[in-house]
Amino acid sequence: MIRFRNLRLGIGSRVLIDDVSLQLFPGWKIGLTGANGSGKSSLFALLCGELLPDQGDFEYPSGWTIAHVAQETPGLSRAAIEYVLDGDAELRRIEAELAQAETAHEGERIAELHTRLQEIGAYSARSRAAALLDGLGFLPSDAERAVAEFSGGWRMRLNLAQALMCRSDLLLLDEPTNHLDLDAVIWLEQWLRDFQGTLLLVSHDREFLDATVDRIAHIEQRKLTLYNGSYTDFERRRGEHLAEQQALFKRQQREIAHMEDYIRRFRAKATKARQAQSRIKALERMERISAAHVDNPFSFSFRPATAAPDPLLQIEQGAAGYEGKNVLEDIELTLRPGERVGLLGRNGAGKSTLIKLLAGEIAVSAGQKREGKGLLTGYFAQHQLETLRGEESPIQHLLRLDPSAREQDTRDYLGGFDFRGDGRGNGSALANTPCGSFSGGEKSRLVLALLIWQRPNLLLLDEPTNHLDMEMRYALMRALQEYDGAMMLVSHDRALLRACCDRLLLIDGGRLRPFDGDLDDYRVWLTDQRARHEAEGANEVLSGREARRRSRAQAEAERQAMLFARRPLVKEIGEIEKKLSCWTGEKKELEDRLADPAFYGKDAGTSNGGGRARLQDLLKRQAALQGWIEEAECRWLELSEQLERLA
Repeated sequence: MIRFRNLRLGIGSRVLIDDVSLQLFPGWKIGLTGANGSGKSSLFALLCGELLPDQGDFEYPSGWTIAHVAQETPGLSRAAIEYVLDGDAELRRIEAELAQAETAHEGERIAELHTRLQEIGAYSARSRAAALLDGLGFLPSDAERAVAEFSGGWRMRLNLAQALMCRSDLLLLDEPTNHLDLDAVIWLEQWLRDFQGTLLLVSHDREFLDATVDRIAHIEQRKLTLYNGSYTDFERRRGEHLAEQQALFKRQQREIAHMEDYIRRFRAKATKARQAQSRIKALERMERISAAHVDNPFSFSFRPATAAPDPLLQIEQGAAGYEGKNVLEDIELTLRPGERVGLLGRNGAGKSTLIKLLAGEIAVSAGQKREGKGLLTGYFAQHQLETLRGEESPIQHLLRLDPSAREQDTRDYLGGFDFRGDGRGNGSALANTPCGSFSGGEKSRLVLALLIWQRPNLLLLDEPTNHLDMEMRYALMRALQEYDGAMMLVSHDRALLRACCDRLLLIDGGRLRPFDGDLDDYRVWLTDQRARHEAEGANEVLSGREARRRSRAQAEAERQAMLFARRPLVKEIGEIEKKLSCWTGEKKELEDRLADPAFYGKDAGTSNGGGRARLQDLLKRQAALQGWIEEAECRWLELSEQLERLA
C-alpha cells in the first residue's frame, strides 16, 4: 500500500499539503482533485521520486513499478510502435540481455530469458501496443511512422500509449483526456476500468472520473481528504459537509459575539470580574471554525448576439478536403438562429474539417455554401492559441480588438475570466501580464474571452475545454446554456455536450447525417464500429485463436446493435404500460360507479336533464377509455413481437 505519515509538501516557502496521514490500498482507483496550484502535480512528483517531503514520510512497496505520462516527446526517428513498446522497461531489458547472451552463445541464459519473456507475455506485446495505438485514434499505417512526424497533440497520445504499455503497479495520469477525441476517451475509460493496478488520476472531466474511479482524494486548505465513491458522490458529500460547517461557523460566531459582549459590559465590575475573566480564557481556548466557501473565480456571460439572419448558413451538395482530396462529400446542412448542435464522429472522420469549412478557413471543393447577410461567426480551436501576441497583455488584446471600449469595462469583463489586477500591485495583475508566459489553460481562457466579446451569432467550438479546469468548464457550460445564438460544438466533455446541445450530427464514412440517439447510444455505436473494424481487419489467414476472438467481437457487435434497436421499442412499451395502468384504473372506477344503485337513486337526480347528461358523459368516457385500451393493447402486442424477433 501507499502510506503517508504526517506529510508536509511544499514548493519553496509555500506549503501545499500539511500534516497528511492516510493509506491507499492496492487496486484502488483514485481521482485526485483540487484547485489549480493546490499540489496535485507536486504529489505526483513526490510519488515519482522527483520531489522530497518537507516533513514526515511516505512509503510504497519496494517492488512496485510506477508509470506516468512523459510531458515531453523528443523528435525521434524511432517508429511509433517501437516507442510505445519502450514503455515496457522489463521487456526491453530482457531483449537487450537476450541479444548479449546469443552473441556469447550462453545457452542456459538464453533459455532462462525466453522463459521470462513467456511469463511477461512478450510474444503478444507488439499486438498489445498496436491495440493501444488503435484505441487512441492512430491509423494502422501510423504504427511505422517516425515519432518526429507527429504533431504535439499526437505525440502526447504516444506518451499516453507508452505509459499504458508499462505493466505498472501504480499508474499516474495527469489530464490524460486533454488531447483525445470523444471516441478515444470512451475507449480509455474501458481500458482503465479493466486495469488491475492502482490508479491515481487527475482530470477535470467529471463523467470520465465517474466512469473510472471509486474514490476521490481532494486537496483543500492544505489538507488531503479521502472520500469513497465517484466524483458525483464526492460533490454531494462535500456540499453537505460545507453546509454543515457553515452552520457551525454561524452558531460559533453568535456564541463569540455573546461572550465578547458580556466581557465588554462586566469586566470592569468587581462582582462580575471573575466570570468575565473565565469567558476571556474560554475564548482563548476555543478552536475557531472557519467560514465555508467554494468561490468560483470565473463569472462571465455572453453579450447579446448580433441580429441573426435566417438561415444563418446553408451548404448544398457540398464537399471539402485538403490538397485535392475530399474528406467530406454530399454535405447537406442548414443552420438556423438559436440551434445548438453537437458534432460526433470517430477520430479522423472530418469533424474539424467541417468546423473549418463553416468558419471560412477552407472553401467548399464542390457544391454551394451560402451565408446569411449579417452572419458573425465566433470560432474557437486549439491552434488559435498560437495567434495570441506573446508580448501583449489581455487588456491590450481586448483594446486592440475593440479600440472604442473603456479600459475599466474591459478590466471588469476580463475579471470574469480570472484575469484580475489593476497594474498597481493589486490582485494577480494577470490582466496586465504579457500572455507569452501564460499556461495552456490561461491562453484558452483569453481566446474564449476575446471571442465572446465580439458578440457572434454563430459559435463554432472545437474542443474548447482542453486545458480548462473544473471551475472554468462549469462557468463555460453555464454561459453557453444562456447564450442566445446558434452553436456547433465538438468536445470530448460529455457533460458539456449533454448540457448545451439540443441535437447531434454524426460524421461517418465522409458523410454528415443526423444522429438519432443520445451520448449513451453513441457509446454503443462506437463499440459496434470498433468491433466491426476489428472483425473486418487484416485479410491474412487468421489462426484459430484469432478467428475465435474476432467471432466474439462480431457477436458482441451484433449484441450491441440488437440492444441499440431494442431501446426505442422498450421505451415505447414502458410508456404504453403506464397509459394502460392509468386508463384501466379510471375505467374500473367508472364501472364501479355505474354499477352502484345509489348512482340511480332518487337523490342522485338521474331523472332530470342534468343527471341524464352526467350519465351520458360517463358512458362516453367509458367507451373512449375502452377504445384507447384496445388500441394500446394491440400496439403493445406488436412491439412485443418485434422484441421477440430481435431476440
